[in-house]
Amino acid sequence: MVDLTLSGELITHTLSSLSRVFIGFGLALLVALPLGFLLGGWFKEFETSVNPLLQVLGQANPFTLFPVFMALLGIGEISKIAIIYWVCQWPILFNTVTGIKNVDPVLIKMARTAGLSKLEMFWKVLLPASLPTVFTGIRMGAGFAFFMLIGSEMIGAHSGLGFMIIKAQGTFQIPKMYAGIVTVALLGIVINYVMLELEKRSVKWKESIVI
Repeated sequence: MVDLTLSGELITHTLSSLSRVFIGFGLALLVALPLGFLLGGWFKEFETSVNPLLQVLGQANPFTLFPVFMALLGIGEISKIAIIYWVCQWPILFNTVTGIKNVDPVLIKMARTAGLSKLEMFWKVLLPASLPTVFTGIRMGAGFAFFMLIGSEMIGAHSGLGFMIIKAQGTFQIPKMYAGIVTVALLGIVINYVMLELEKRSVKWKESIVI
């Protein structure tokens, strides 16, 4: 790992992988979060009717969808980002819907009694109360992003940690292969830690359980 870092090869592949993760994961956040809030809070009947379809799509094995994405989008960057987006959006969407639907009805009644508008109710009641569940989905999505990243980079890629790992495996460069594997694991740990810190700062009102 030291040699690969000093040569710049590991940094180059890491930045290439992170760019794909951030774009795919960012798109999933932009789409799944607003959609989850709308389905869970304002269009519950519509959510109930489309939930079976969403569950089927969410449970589809992403590796079996590789040929579909490659046929539609080619084997370039777009297909890799698209497959990462696909696996990230479902845990974010489902957990956001669940978080909104499980907000304590007493809080909503109190907000209505206080005369809050729908927008004020969202920002002051629904959003804070649902954040713990929403962040669970975000952390799951981030984990799936790294899981899918390696698979996507093993097919038709010319850079990235997945490409480096599969190339090292094919040429029997075992130390280099394990350096890539360890780097992926470390990145996953760092991303999860960052998400946990963001959650702690966002839900300071949530009390820790002490046994």
